[in-house]
Amino acid sequence: MGRIGNRMGMGFWAKQAMVVSLLVAGSSSAWAQTPLNPDIQIGLIQRFGEEADDTLVLTPLTGDTLTVSFETNGQPQTLTTQQLTLEIGLEPLAEPVLQEWVVLSSHRSFESAEESALQWQERGIATEVAQPNAWQVWAKRSDYNTPLLRRLLLESLHGEGHANTFIDSRVLKEVPRAAFIADGYRYSRPQFRITSANRRVQIVENGGSRKLFGGDFRLQPNAYGDYTLVNQVPIELYLRGVVPHEIGPSAPQAAVQAQAVLARTYALRNLRRFAIDNYELCADTQCQVYRGLSGTVERADRAIAATQGQVLTYNNELIDALYSSTTGGITARFSDVWNGFDRPYLQPVIDSVITSWDLAARPLSDESNFRAFIGLDTRFNEDDWPTFRWQRSGTLPEITAGVREYLTNRSNPLASLKTVTGLTVTERSNTGRVQTLLVNTDIGDFELHKNEVVSALIPPRSQFFYLEPMYGQPAPAAANSAPDAVSTPQQIPAEKAPILKGYTFIGGGFGHGVGMSQTGSYRLGEIGWPYQRILQFYYPNTQLLPISNDLVFWPDPEPAIETETEADTANPAFSLP
Repeated sequence: MGRIGNRMGMGFWAKQAMVVSLLVAGSSSAWAQTPLNPDIQIGLIQRFGEEADDTLVLTPLTGDTLTVSFETNGQPQTLTTQQLTLEIGLEPLAEPVLQEWVVLSSHRSFESAEESALQWQERGIATEVAQPNAWQVWAKRSDYNTPLLRRLLLESLHGEGHANTFIDSRVLKEVPRAAFIADGYRYSRPQFRITSANRRVQIVENGGSRKLFGGDFRLQPNAYGDYTLVNQVPIELYLRGVVPHEIGPSAPQAAVQAQAVLARTYALRNLRRFAIDNYELCADTQCQVYRGLSGTVERADRAIAATQGQVLTYNNELIDALYSSTTGGITARFSDVWNGFDRPYLQPVIDSVITSWDLAARPLSDESNFRAFIGLDTRFNEDDWPTFRWQRSGTLPEITAGVREYLTNRSNPLASLKTVTGLTVTERSNTGRVQTLLVNTDIGDFELHKNEVVSALIPPRSQFFYLEPMYGQPAPAAANSAPDAVSTPQQIPAEKAPILKGYTFIGGGFGHGVGMSQTGSYRLGEIGWPYQRILQFYYPNTQLLPISNDLVFWPDPEPAIETETEADTANPAFSLP
């Protein structure tokens, strides 16, 4: 196991400060030493066994072998093989088993889920962050471990007005059991570890293409009743499978170097995401896209090597190294997208080196200012990208289907709606991001907040948009007198009411828009900016540092109170050789 994976129990991470004590011997100059390269743990295939016919075939490179480590009757065993097949069998249960948990809230992102979890904890409810599909906050299962406790909690929350909390449950008559086949023998084991001498393994998933990954592997149960294939890999090797897929193979070298620093920082900052399942990061866009050693790019490899061990920090703490494809011309604050406190290094940045826009004098919270800003389509770093400005339309049936699915997944009573009857943007941030959007339906109204707007509504690529109603006949002049003023046809006299058919979303940007614009970094790299300057442009007042002694990986949301018995363990460190 890699030292980072062993530094402390996973359940401890979610509540404790990550003060890193990376013990480095010798020189006082960190840059003069060989950069540290800790192992991290990636949920490579998060839901293996979700389908009964799931299979994985693992093989070593030529001249190497696979070693499988497992236990039989509590005794450790190993075997070596040239090919390993992982499969799932369904084991009938003698009696049906009820499995259930209390879902306190559902979210589009880990950031929002984590903030919600802290708010529930402040109310005295122990929580854990899960990702069965969307991100969710669960009442901690070990605390609410009986049907009575779960229902008392739910009754109490509903009585306080938390109507969206619910109990998710299922009755199990059979359960998936993992097994591996080696040299004609089948071994049924709940978990096992796979290694090779050169830490290179080829994997074929469900008969697909062969992909190469570095590091070691283990199959282990997760919180959702199936299994996760975890890839334990040195972070610098991990970056080879991330950087070219995040920034693109044709990016200027400085942009790729900036991406390498951000990807390294992001990974180490977010090692707590999957504490519930005993690994650290995922391999998709909910973390960073990771595709192993298949599709590596020389340009990216050079950038990773040139920035080896470098992370971006603020006051000796790793930053939230957030980035997105396209900002639409201005970066967003953290609180524009997620709940929680703003980061001082994630402030609005006009994404241009030549265009001036006085945000203080012309805040984009004003609808007319926002529409004027959207009307600017040149002189920005991103202006030659198709996602810089866009228009996307949705009919009322299409919008209704998306909203209904969103509400159904959250057990919202309004999920029984027949149609959405209107949409109105009621609040923007000063960077133009939609903060509140009112949804009118045939059975009641509700509000969408921040990035949940993108979850519930299919057309928009970001929160950076305004609405134009689409009518089946020309609308009377009064209907167009104020931007976004028309939410329902009923606001117009019935004899003259047009028929609302849907909405056109007119906006810019792709993704959350916080931190570096990847497409903007292309332009900055093309005009000769080095990666250090690019990073300072998007993250002002930050510092580049090596992974070193006493860096704070992420702050403790609940500062530990030391006692005589806890003083030595309140903020434990971990070590790397």
